[in-house]
Amino acid sequence: MSEHIHLLPLHRVQVTDAAAWHRVVAASMAHDLPGVPPPGPGHIHAQLTEPALDSHRLTWSAAAADGTTVAVAGLRLFTSPTRDHLAELELHVHPAHRRRGTGSRLLSAVVAACRTESRRALTVEAAAGSPGEAFCERWGFRRAMTLDHLLMRLDRTDEAAHLHPADAAAPPGYRLTGWTGTVPDHLADAFAQAKNAMNDMPMGDLDHGTTAWDGDRVRAMAKVIADRGDTLLTVAAVHDDATMAGYTEIVLPQGTPTRAQQYDTAVAPAHRGHGLGLWVKAAMVRRLRAEHPDVLEIETDNAEDNVHMLAVNHRLGYRSYRRTSQFQLDVPAP
Repeated sequence: MSEHIHLLPLHRVQVTDAAAWHRVVAASMAHDLPGVPPPGPGHIHAQLTEPALDSHRLTWSAAAADGTTVAVAGLRLFTSPTRDHLAELELHVHPAHRRRGTGSRLLSAVVAACRTESRRALTVEAAAGSPGEAFCERWGFRRAMTLDHLLMRLDRTDEAAHLHPADAAAPPGYRLTGWTGTVPDHLADAFAQAKNAMNDMPMGDLDHGTTAWDGDRVRAMAKVIADRGDTLLTVAAVHDDATMAGYTEIVLPQGTPTRAQQYDTAVAPAHRGHGLGLWVKAAMVRRLRAEHPDVLEIETDNAEDNVHMLAVNHRLGYRSYRRTSQFQLDVPAP
C-alpha cells in the first residue's frame, strides 16, 4: 500500500513541529519498546531547539497528504576534530504508517546529507528483534556493538535496598564528594581529567572517535543537560593527593521522574583495582534513595564485552531486561 508522503527539512523547528515529533516518537517507542518511557514533550522540544555539545543537528519530517506528521529523522553531526567524521541518526516512523517506504526515503535524505557534510560513518541504535534492527540490516548497516540494558528497582527490598556494608566502606586514601548540576569550579579541572578515562571504554567495532575533556567542556555539558530541563547528579571519589580518581553520573529526565538514567561511570587508570567504581555507584544509589525517593528505578547500559562494569552493576542489583545494537553504515565519499 502506498501513500503520498512529503519530506520536509526543518530548518527552524516550531512548537507545533516539536509536538508532532513527540507524537511520532511516543507511538514508535510504545510499539517497539513497551515499558521504556518515551522522552517528554519538553525534552523533545529542547532536543530540537537547544544547542548541542560539540555538534549540530539536521532534522526532517515526513507528512501525509492531510499534513499529519508520520515519521521523523534527526542527524547529529559531531564537530570536534576527533569526531568530525561521525554522524548519529535517530529515525522513527509511526507504526500505522510503516512498510510504505517512508523510512527508506528519510534514510536516503540522511545519507545524502552525510556525503555533503563529509561524514564517513553513520551510527544508529536499534533494539534487538525490533523493526529497526531489520531495517538497518536491509540497508547494509553493520552491527558494531551490542549493549546490554539493565534496570535496578529501588523500591524492592531484594534489589539495592540493603547494599552490603563493604560497598559503603571507603577504600583507604579516598573520600566521596558530590554535586548537582555544574561541577564546582575548584573541582572542574580534576573532573575533566577523570572524564578522559572514558576514552578507553569498550566500544566494540564502532568508529566512535575520542573526546578531549577540559574544565570548559564539563561546564558546557552540564549546561546542555540543564537547558533541556533534566537534572544531573554526580558522585566522585577524590584521592588524598586531590586528584579525582573516579565518578558516576545520573540524570533525572524531565517528564519521567520515576526512572533515572545512568550516564558515565569511570575510574582513572592509576586508581583502578580499589573497587572505586562499585563504591561511587553504591553511594549514588544511597543518595537517590535519600534525596529523590520518587525515583523508583535506574536504567543503564553496557557493551556486552565490558565485563567489569557488568559485574559491578549485577552486584549492585541491576538485572538485564533488554538488548540493543549500535549499527554503523560506512558512507562512501561523494
